[in-house]
Amino acid sequence: MTILVIAEHDNKVLAPATLNTVAAAAKIGGDIHVLVAGQGAGAVADAAAKVAGVSKVLLADNAAYAHQLPENVAPLVAELGAGYSHILAAATSNGKNILPRVAAQLDVDQISEIISVESADTFKRPIYAGNAIATVQSTAAIKVITVRATGFDPVAAEGGSAAVEAVAAAHDAGTSSFVGEELAKSDRPELTAAKIVVSGGRGMQNGDNFKHLYALADKLGAAVGASRAAVDAGFVPNDMQVGQTGKIVAPQLYIAVGISGAIQHLAGMKDSKVIVAINKDEEAPIFQVADYGLVADLFEAVPELEKLV
Repeated sequence: MTILVIAEHDNKVLAPATLNTVAAAAKIGGDIHVLVAGQGAGAVADAAAKVAGVSKVLLADNAAYAHQLPENVAPLVAELGAGYSHILAAATSNGKNILPRVAAQLDVDQISEIISVESADTFKRPIYAGNAIATVQSTAAIKVITVRATGFDPVAAEGGSAAVEAVAAAHDAGTSSFVGEELAKSDRPELTAAKIVVSGGRGMQNGDNFKHLYALADKLGAAVGASRAAVDAGFVPNDMQVGQTGKIVAPQLYIAVGISGAIQHLAGMKDSKVIVAINKDEEAPIFQVADYGLVADLFEAVPELEKLV
């Protein structure tokens, strides 16, 4: 078996989620090849070549892949993927955008967001907002799979010595074009990669009150997240949302402040190693998954906690 892993990157740096995806591929077994599709992405290919367990890196460096538009990348992956037993990508916005198109072009089913590899054709994935785990077996000739990064410990970023091979194929569907992007800038860690996450919910009452969480996060070196309720209320931007329809996180420490603990939110953070909940409602569902719970007014508890850090 030979497995193709689609690299997650920004044309400059190989994203950590790629290491988790390679870890999933290693559990399946066989040779692991990594595809880097981008423009001016030579440094990414070199980094991928050093990843432990990778035997070959395919570099498709072309203007058509500069912004990794799925309409352009999917035909490339489908063309190359025809020679592989498995095609894997992280269950990120890019992965979820590209792989369904690949599966359609290869006329196979897709298995989404696996959290465990049982065998080369059998996998586990969460369903019903993580309240149940389905075991899925695929008989497809090529298995197209997205990987939930929090389900697999990353492989080492160093230690490999794979060869980098150029791919000449260039697919420009001409059906979409890149217009622009606005990137949120922050000195805090990226939410999905942070070791500590402090999240606020509807209990924060308004966006200005998130200043308490920012102050605590800065002292802890943490990222700041939010529940969907807080995002929908306009307290914070949606790139901070943690949950089933937001970002999936699994930090060493997750501090939930003023979050009731709806199923959709728990689906995005319940794999955290230690969960601390602060809520004045002692019946809040968040306490059922919390390792430590504090029934208190967050506007008193959080400033006190900040003073102690």
